[in-house]
Amino acid sequence: MNSQSPTNTDPIDLVVIEKTDHRLSLFSRGQLIRTYGVALGRAAGAKIQQGDHKTPVGKYKIVSKNQNSQFHLSMLLSYPNELDKTRAQEIGVDPGNSIEIHGLQNGLGWIGPLHRAIDWTDGCIAVTDEEIEEINSLVQVGTTVVIYP
Repeated sequence: MNSQSPTNTDPIDLVVIEKTDHRLSLFSRGQLIRTYGVALGRAAGAKIQQGDHKTPVGKYKIVSKNQNSQFHLSMLLSYPNELDKTRAQEIGVDPGNSIEIHGLQNGLGWIGPLHRAIDWTDGCIAVTDEEIEEINSLVQVGTTVVIYP
């Protein structure tokens, strides 16, 4: 994890997820503040439909936070966006929903960073419990999230 301390006047305004590098980065006013290793959906490629186990690619927002998630803490993304919906409609499939940035499944926090050894989620972005606590404290509802291939 890369660390710099954001100031109280400079909130996190962008979350960038780079799937190829398995990296989640937090930015404030264009400055890199923190980076984290992540586990992703267990299938490669960009999410197309419900149940494909792929992490989406595109621009989203944090729409809510869940303190009572089955994955320690979670932050729901605005997936599917309009492009995702149009693409799914064109091929006659359900794009799915409930893509989150989250910690480890409750009771499995002891696994810690070892969870990153394989991609295991159903399309979400997973970090350790300690990392999601930090991300949850730094990132507000409404923050832009960009996911790159």
